[in-house]
Amino acid sequence: MNVHISYKISKTSDLEKLINQQVEKLGRFLQVFRPELVHVRGVIEENSSRQGIVVSLNLRLPSGQMSSQESSPTAMTAIKAAFDDITEQVKRHKDLLRNQHKWPRRRGASRGVVGTTPFEQTVAVVKPEPISASDITGYVNINLPRLQRFIQRELQYREDQGRLSPNQVSVEEVVDEAIASALGEQNEKPERMKLEPWVHRLARQAIDSLAISSRDEGMVPLDRSHSQQNVQGTDEALLQFHQPDETLVEENVIPDPTANTPEELVARRELLNLIETTLGDAGRDEQEAFILYTVEGFTLEEIADIGNHTVEEVRAAIRRASDHLQRFLPIKDPLKDKLLEYSKSA
Repeated sequence: MNVHISYKISKTSDLEKLINQQVEKLGRFLQVFRPELVHVRGVIEENSSRQGIVVSLNLRLPSGQMSSQESSPTAMTAIKAAFDDITEQVKRHKDLLRNQHKWPRRRGASRGVVGTTPFEQTVAVVKPEPISASDITGYVNINLPRLQRFIQRELQYREDQGRLSPNQVSVEEVVDEAIASALGEQNEKPERMKLEPWVHRLARQAIDSLAISSRDEGMVPLDRSHSQQNVQGTDEALLQFHQPDETLVEENVIPDPTANTPEELVARRELLNLIETTLGDAGRDEQEAFILYTVEGFTLEEIADIGNHTVEEVRAAIRRASDHLQRFLPIKDPLKDKLLEYSKSA
């Protein structure tokens, strides 16, 4: 895919990261087209008539062209709205192409079926390949922390509801079971673009199966350690990150000005925990939809696929969660305001 974005406002790392994320999501719906035939052009500029940001997008495909223009007080909201509009146009365009060969053409008093070739059989289409073992391995290697966070939230919710006892099922057990199910032959594998919600759905099923099996056993596992693991290391700050046999090069000691400080990371983690706790009173669907959409970056379609809901149900759950968070978590924090602002684009 050929992408060119023009910035007529100050370019920041957050804007560039959001653009790359939205382009990647849009690309999932364009996999049926050859990449060299897909062109995305965009302009981000200030609104001259009133305060705000205007985002204009143009998408050229082998079978047509579409455009979108959205404005908003913030650049991130305008970017999200413009890409969402283009994505919806792409979906309608693909449905039109799939059914084009079935269109009737009136000839006199009769109607007949036009003998055209379906788009899926033309040279401009790329057949989506099913998920392979290497795809699953690559996804787990890159997104394992994200999957572990999702599993931890699922386990915590079940423990709070009394459906699981503390430490009855561990995150590592669920990860192992989910990956084994994904690599096995008992489950039908979807397209590559649906890999992530499919793995998360398998993780949910793994929690249920492990909870049942551990309840049926009714015995204490003798191989489980009773004592707490000793994870204390040396007091030397250097050896907290480097082992004695490692070679320390100059690039390892260059500070990263864009990285968060340990205090900022702790504050961010505490706020996210507070948000999860507050949303727990709003309902499980609301908590899960809000966290997956604003924090983890899932699309509405992916969240609906994970939880077996419709897109409209997910969108309504996000809005209810946002209203609940504004009422019952009145603290002032830039991260909270940023998440609430992003949730409005759902």
